[in-house]
Amino acid sequence: MNSIASQNTDITPSELEIYLFHEGTLFESYKMLGAHVSTYKGIDGVRFSVWAPHAKQVAVVGDFNNWNGTQNQMQQVNHSGIWVLFIQGLEEGQIYKYEIETVNGEKLLKADPYAFFSELRPNTASVVKRLDQYEWKDKKWLQQRDKEESYHKPLLVYELHMASWKKKENGDLYSYRELADELIDYVVEHGFTHIELMPVMEHPLDLSWGYQLTGFYSVTSRHGTPEDFMYFVDQCHQKGVGVLLDWVPAHFCRDEHGLGRFDGTPLYEPHDSRKADRPLWGTYSFDFGKPEIHSFLISNIMFWMEVYHIDGFRADAVSSMIYLNHDNPQSEKLTNQYGGEENIEAISFLKKMNEAIFAKYPGVLMMAEEATDHPLVSAPTSIGGLGFNYKWNMGWANDLLKYMKLHPSERRYHHNLLTFSFFYAFSENFILPFSHDEVVHGKLSLLNKMPGDYWQKFANYRLLYGYFMTHPGKKLVFMGAEFGQFAEWKELEELDWLLLDYESHTKLNRYITTIQHFYKNTSSLWRLDHEQEGFEWIDADNRDQSVITFMRHGKRKGDYCIIVCNFSTDVYHDYRIGVPSSGKYIEVLNSDEEVYGGSGQLNEKAITVDKQPHHNQPYSMNIKVPPLGTAIFMKQTKKRQGRVIHNEI
Repeated sequence: MNSIASQNTDITPSELEIYLFHEGTLFESYKMLGAHVSTYKGIDGVRFSVWAPHAKQVAVVGDFNNWNGTQNQMQQVNHSGIWVLFIQGLEEGQIYKYEIETVNGEKLLKADPYAFFSELRPNTASVVKRLDQYEWKDKKWLQQRDKEESYHKPLLVYELHMASWKKKENGDLYSYRELADELIDYVVEHGFTHIELMPVMEHPLDLSWGYQLTGFYSVTSRHGTPEDFMYFVDQCHQKGVGVLLDWVPAHFCRDEHGLGRFDGTPLYEPHDSRKADRPLWGTYSFDFGKPEIHSFLISNIMFWMEVYHIDGFRADAVSSMIYLNHDNPQSEKLTNQYGGEENIEAISFLKKMNEAIFAKYPGVLMMAEEATDHPLVSAPTSIGGLGFNYKWNMGWANDLLKYMKLHPSERRYHHNLLTFSFFYAFSENFILPFSHDEVVHGKLSLLNKMPGDYWQKFANYRLLYGYFMTHPGKKLVFMGAEFGQFAEWKELEELDWLLLDYESHTKLNRYITTIQHFYKNTSSLWRLDHEQEGFEWIDADNRDQSVITFMRHGKRKGDYCIIVCNFSTDVYHDYRIGVPSSGKYIEVLNSDEEVYGGSGQLNEKAITVDKQPHHNQPYSMNIKVPPLGTAIFMKQTKKRQGRVIHNEI
């Protein structure tokens, strides 16, 4: 192959692009760097560009030149650290790497940091790929997305790991297109509004679940091509389902073909090894003090939103970014220039990132997995926040699951675990996560965390889910929760779909599907999710009977529902609760219905309100409270005469 290296502006980046890249504000740097099918002076080929400022020499190698680094050597543009080369005759599908000669004479073979596609593991070369051939049909979805605020809408996310959701009979993985056919209708039937995919960026090790990346711009080839993944996203949008991705800006893996010591020196990672090393994960941290890292990572978010129409991201391990010593055991504590433990550069980066993203894509979701009490994570940067629009409420999940594991007779002594979340529920825009982290590493599945005999496990689980769906905050559950996965998540095996052959799991699936559709259709459960006005206690203090009663309010007057959760095994007859208005109430949903696997302790008839003040409410009524159950009541109207219809799956 003949190669052309030239200062011609058709090949080399412009001075402005280079300036913005080094300033940390080139937010489409993937258009400047990487491998691009191009035409130069009427000649078809591929333009390569890579950032390697400390390299002595860089070459493009592949089977087209027998991986010989002397044949297609790149030229550096004006001492910018950016190397370029045009190779005529190369086409889409060509595999390649960069051969980087260090100042010490060592030769490294590196995958392209901006590669759009990669070889199927265990091979590690990058692949030349065009991304402009797919014809999208989701224009209506994108237009609608950017017009509406998510805060005042239902948000119910199905988190999944594509490789282990379902497998073919021979153990092979489903392709993106096959998953579109298998998965999307299932998600719609169950009432989910979004899918959140564990990282689909290229990664070498299946056991890392995608959290240790080598290809931030490369959709993994495990499930097919970029066009296949575009089809998956497009089909989701056409069926009314948003697509979110897990994103890993905190660290990257050390594999020799990856970003680590990319040009023979710490480039993407800090020079200070104490800040670079992540011993718990065996990875490197990004150096957020380098503007070029800002260009790389912010462009990465922009890339997935622009090229793949992704609707948002969950940023993994934000705590490890903003605190120097979080998940980073060292012989000595790291501090910033002011003596604190905050990573000032990372905090500045996150603010800059969110400002840039929302300026261009106002309707997307940016969710932080942040495990500390760092303030204003989901607040605008204009008032000192990090600029995300959501934060995972991991404290809520930890407290609630700790409480639910207790035998019901012990719960009265730990009532605060159930109610403490309401002291801070409106301090952030929270997402309530029952994520993959809760069902691995010996933690047991959600269902198997529940105490008691077989029946009680399922009753506790329905109760847990009822409280989850009615608590303020948006919702996220990991795959398998919808039918009661009994075993822990196994990343190399599919979910235990055979459980749906058993009546208890079928009934549980029916309950969860029903309450999820009820959630979507009941505005009081989400309209004021992040505002104190959307929640009101009726009785928070009945620790002796382990019962809590509260209201969720919508925006309109009279738009509310009453939720009663009984965390004991007792049935309470003639249980009096305060209510805000006269008239009649009906039980619209009860987790103890026999059709869901319950014991049938229901409020069958409309309940007439008494003019007896109770629980600081002007009226009250007597109800039956189911054991280990959630019951939801609403005012009877001409349109609302009975309980919700069970969803059949």
